[in-house]
Amino acid sequence: MAEVARRAGQSDNREARLRVGRSMSAVAKYAFLGFWAALCVLPLVLVLSTAVKDPNLATGNPFQLFSSFRPQNLVDAWTLGNFEKYFLNTIVIMVPTVLGVVLLSMMTGYALARFNFRGRSTVFYLFILGLMVPFFAIMIPLYYNLRDYGLLNTPWAVILPSIAGAGGTGLPLGVFLMRAYFLDMPGELADAARVDGCSEWDVFRRVLAPLAIPAASALAILTFLSAWNTFLLPLLYLQGAENRTLATGLLLFTGGRTRELELTAAGTLIMIAPVIVFFLLFQRQFVRGLTAGAVKG
Repeated sequence: MAEVARRAGQSDNREARLRVGRSMSAVAKYAFLGFWAALCVLPLVLVLSTAVKDPNLATGNPFQLFSSFRPQNLVDAWTLGNFEKYFLNTIVIMVPTVLGVVLLSMMTGYALARFNFRGRSTVFYLFILGLMVPFFAIMIPLYYNLRDYGLLNTPWAVILPSIAGAGGTGLPLGVFLMRAYFLDMPGELADAARVDGCSEWDVFRRVLAPLAIPAASALAILTFLSAWNTFLLPLLYLQGAENRTLATGLLLFTGGRTRELELTAAGTLIMIAPVIVFFLLFQRQFVRGLTAGAVKG
């Protein structure tokens, strides 16, 4: 009996140590995640605080959070900074870029995944090469090309290079993503549609393209973020105040010898608010698009 009691006590001690170990591990894990979450959230909170702070307090003590409340800064940034015009310019660039990248990537990815033709792999690797060539290597020749074609200082000077991938997310990444997605689709779906009399265009438009909506949504979100935040392309190829976008318009508050921190923060808030709203609305489609096809069976 004594031996049984001793073993039972040892078993209880082991279970207690295991529970303590698991609890300590969970505490350490959540403390680590909380630390990095705070590092990610702190810049956004600091921008929000500075955007509604009195100008004197913003300059004197910029790291003091929410020491005053002056929403007039947002109005001043919108009016004095001419952000209404910059907002429209950004939309004019963003919408064709997103549509061009998504539509062309879907059609090209479908062709490379479903059609057997000579040089198919070569064409695919040429697109992948676009991911390896840095924009800084071609930005000066591209400037002269755009000038010779009469596209300089027009929205197309940013839209076309962005679709080609100069902004970070374009056809190279889009073709890679959509080709992989169409390759994972069962070939029997297309075969059944052809038996029913569908042309190849109808197979793509009516059968496979609707099934590729999750991947297309993820690509659209990535392209939207890239086109909305692009800075270098409009800075180089869109000269003049009437052509500025939101990203380049923020330079108005930081140029020269003065730095209006509260207006810069207010302009930044105006710029990132649509991005946050857009992502919150479509985050489910974004996650589905990135994880679709990752698990089979």
